[in-house]
Parts: sequence; structure tokens; C-alpha cells
Amino acid sequence: MVDRGWIFAGDVTREGGRIKLDDAVWVFSWSSVGFDGVIADPKNKNVTLRKMPQPVDIPEASEIFCIPVEDGWGL
Repeated sequence: MVDRGWIFAGDVTREGGRIKLDDAVWVFSWSSVGFDGVIADPKNKNVTLRKMPQPVDIPEASEIFCIPVEDGWGL
């Protein structure tokens, strides 16, 4: 999770105070499943994911927490 509530998943590279996510998805919204439900089943009909058209670049200081997920999560 990133500052101001943004949630992304992707292949992570950390370098020079930046976090780069390749093959990134944005967890846009969810309802009736809770955040643990999103992690367990990102394809649930109550979860809306959006594929990012380009890599996501985030300042390292904006990261609030990180939860490892399996390769290809949400794709």
C-alpha cells in the first residue's frame, strides 16, 4: 500500500530510493470481501483490478506496507 490509499501489485525493483513495479495492477476497489479476501482471490467478482499500461514508479518513503503475493497475482 502506498501513501494516500493507493494499492498496487507487481514485480518489484528497489533502487535509489524508488520502488519500480513492472507488470503492475492497481487494486481499484473491492466490496463485501475485506482486504484479506482481495489478497486470497483477486479475481473475485467484488474486486476491481486495473492493469497499469506502464511501470509504476513510487518514492520509497511513500510505501506504508508490503505484502508478498505469488507471481502473476491479479493478472
